Amino acid sequence: MTDVVCAGPVFLDLTFEGLESLPVPGEEHFATDLHATPGGAGITAIGLARLGLEAAVVAPLGSDFAGVLVREWLEEEGVACAGPVEGRTPVAVVLPVDGERAFATFEPPASVDPRLIERLRPRGVVVGLETLDVAPAGTSVYVGTGHADAQRHAGRLPAGLAHVRALLVNTAEALVLTGEITADDAALALAETVATAVVTRGADGVVAAEDGRAVTVAAPRTDARDTTGAGDLFTAAYVWADLEGLPLPERLRQAAVYAALSVRTATGAASAATRDELEHAMAELGPEIVQEQPAKETR
Repeated sequence: MTDVVCAGPVFLDLTFEGLESLPVPGEEHFATDLHATPGGAGITAIGLARLGLEAAVVAPLGSDFAGVLVREWLEEEGVACAGPVEGRTPVAVVLPVDGERAFATFEPPASVDPRLIERLRPRGVVVGLETLDVAPAGTSVYVGTGHADAQRHAGRLPAGLAHVRALLVNTAEALVLTGEITADDAALALAETVATAVVTRGADGVVAAEDGRAVTVAAPRTDARDTTGAGDLFTAAYVWADLEGLPLPERLRQAAVYAALSVRTATGAASAATRDELEHAMAELGPEIVQEQPAKETR
């Protein structure tokens, strides 16, 4: 049995570190370093594996050079690659500048075969809004999204969310999905459809809502070198903490610290901390402010 399956695109991330600014057409800027790592669902899977869970990715990886590299790196981390093998692998060029990032992405059309997930008999599955139907019945389902998918589902969330354990989105995605103007109100609105709605707010922390209550956790203060993959690793730590049976405020604290650790070094996959490193960091960085309010006080 596998603990968690991450079903979503896995990229080869090429991160150009040390750019002072982004080039405009006709310019050439030089990076101080170049990193090649797994991206997308591969970042979440590596985080889960380093936290001690049996993790797998069910995502098309190509038979090309990029696919061979990504598969090898994931397997070195103990992440099982359950296929399928297809022609070309998604690739993302990541350009971090001043705490933000720009991307150039190639993602060929692909789909996920739910039978590949069922064979792994997972306790939990991490999927996207567009792939809710691939999660086997009886598993704990955790859903993320991207901005494009959030726009497609703005104001009309999928009916399948009613059976989801948690929806994890960032503030921009939450506001698009709900039409609300604050992260707190968006979390409460989403929690009317899903058991637990988690809205990350970057350096401002995270707010989550469940059972008519909103819980806010502050973000640890840390210098950000590269924020790539912070959301993916937040998801990894949240899923791990939930499967450990921790209460919502503690899930959020663990995930917030785990994400904060990731931004201090370059790339998402390479900066995923181990469980021992997380436990040490909880004492060093763990946010102390946990606020809980009834929905009637926040809406």
